[in-house]
Amino acid sequence: MEKWIGVVGGVGPFAGIDLLGKIAAQTAVSRDQDHLTVLNWSQPTTIVDRTEYLLGQVDENPAGALAAQVQQLARMGAGVVGIPCNTAHAPRIFNQIRAELAAAHCDVQVLHMIEEVGRFLQTHLPGVTKIGVLSTTGTYRAGVYVAVLEPLGFTAVLPPFTLQTEKIHPAIYDPAYGIKACGVVTEQALANLLLGVTTLKMAGAEAIILGCTELPLAFSEPTAAGLPLIDPTLILARALIREANSNKLKPL
Repeated sequence: MEKWIGVVGGVGPFAGIDLLGKIAAQTAVSRDQDHLTVLNWSQPTTIVDRTEYLLGQVDENPAGALAAQVQQLARMGAGVVGIPCNTAHAPRIFNQIRAELAAAHCDVQVLHMIEEVGRFLQTHLPGVTKIGVLSTTGTYRAGVYVAVLEPLGFTAVLPPFTLQTEKIHPAIYDPAYGIKACGVVTEQALANLLLGVTTLKMAGAEAIILGCTELPLAFSEPTAAGLPLIDPTLILARALIREANSNKLKPL
C-alpha cells in the first residue's frame, strides 16, 4: 500500500515549504490525483533552536518537541516522516527522538536525512572523495556530516572556524540579512555563502553539501564555483517518495 508522507515542517518553515515543493516536483504524475498524500505539521513555536541547544545556549533538547510532532503525524496517518533540518540529525537530538518514539511505541518510519545524503554520494558521485560542507555552527560543531561521511570513505572539508562563525552561520541566522529571518537570500547572505564555496574549493573540495535546509534557497543553479551542489532537501524528498511509493519516483 502507498504510504502517506509526514513532514515536520517548522524547522524552519521556509525549509518545510521547500521540501513540500520538491516532493511534488520529484513525483511522476500525469494529473493532480496521482500525487502522493503529504501531511505537513508546521508548529515551530514548540521547538527550541537546534543550534542553540547544541552550543549550550539553551538547556531543553528539541528532541522532545520533534518526537511529539512525529507522533502527531503518525496519528494523522503518516507512514514515513522526514525532518527537513540538518542540525536536528545531530546524535544528541536524533538519537533522543528515536528513544522517545520507541518509549511511546510509535513505530512510524523516520528517515535520517544525513544518511540519505551519504547513500546519494556513493551512488551518484563515484570518484569524488573530498566533500565540502556548509552548515549551521551547530551542525559544524556536532560533526554531523563528518560522522556519516568518513565511514563511507569521504573526507569532509569544513570552512575555517572563523569563516564559519563570522560568515556562514550569519548567512542563515543574522536577523538583518539571514535567510531564516528574510525568507529569501539577500545579497549579503549570498556573498557570504559564495565565499564559503570558494574557500572550500581551494581546500580541495570536489562537491559542496548545502548542509542547512535554508541554504538550497540561496542557489538557483546546480553548481557554484564550478563545483556540484548537493541539496539534502532534494535528497530527502526523493527518499520520502521512494519509501511511500517507489513507482512514483522520477528518474534523476
